[in-house]
Amino acid sequence: MAKLAPSILSANFYKLGEDIENALKLGADWIHVDVMDGHFVPPITFGSKIVKDIKSGNKNAFCDVHLMITNPQDQIMQFVEAGADLINIHCEVVHHGDRFINLIKENNKLAGVTVNPATPVSLLEHYLPLVDLILVMSVNPGYGGQKCIGYTLKKIEELKNLKVKNKYNYLIEIDGGIYLKNIETVLKAGTDVIVAGSAFFNASLEEKKKLIEVVHNFKQEC
Repeated sequence: MAKLAPSILSANFYKLGEDIENALKLGADWIHVDVMDGHFVPPITFGSKIVKDIKSGNKNAFCDVHLMITNPQDQIMQFVEAGADLINIHCEVVHHGDRFINLIKENNKLAGVTVNPATPVSLLEHYLPLVDLILVMSVNPGYGGQKCIGYTLKKIEELKNLKVKNKYNYLIEIDGGIYLKNIETVLKAGTDVIVAGSAFFNASLEEKKKLIEVVHNFKQEC
């Protein structure tokens, strides 16, 4: 079954805990935490304390942490200690990516690698046997509410083919511009985890329920 991971970047920070609890009660699977440093991407969002607070409020909330930062090696252990369940680093910024993937996994967390829209799948070749998840950015990271870049779906298809061919175990996640109007196309490409920011937190209750229903009812072809 595919998973839905609402991104709290689009939540109401004044009532963040309430928004998270409501998302989980509706059936959201993961909580996606977009960490931005104002350097790798223009905005600044939040640090590890937000994960610590989420887990203190709901220890069962699965925190999918996406580090959109220039020096993820300086923050990995802080997010491990805060209780993150999965930590994503961008392949564009790390020089010793396998070291950091192993560090995350040695601390009993799931490890992911993220690629920007213009980054080819070929750069991920040596990560694929190591990671638990590949996150494909379908917009250029930094801001919510952008339109999905169509060619990124070909990367999803390529990653799915490599996974099947080589019997790898990673999940494929997509983030950016996914709404009810295009979600089935994205799922058919081979996506396992859908990140939804504006499409979830800015939607009506019925639209949120429909989004979760479509994701959970989709039958992925092997």
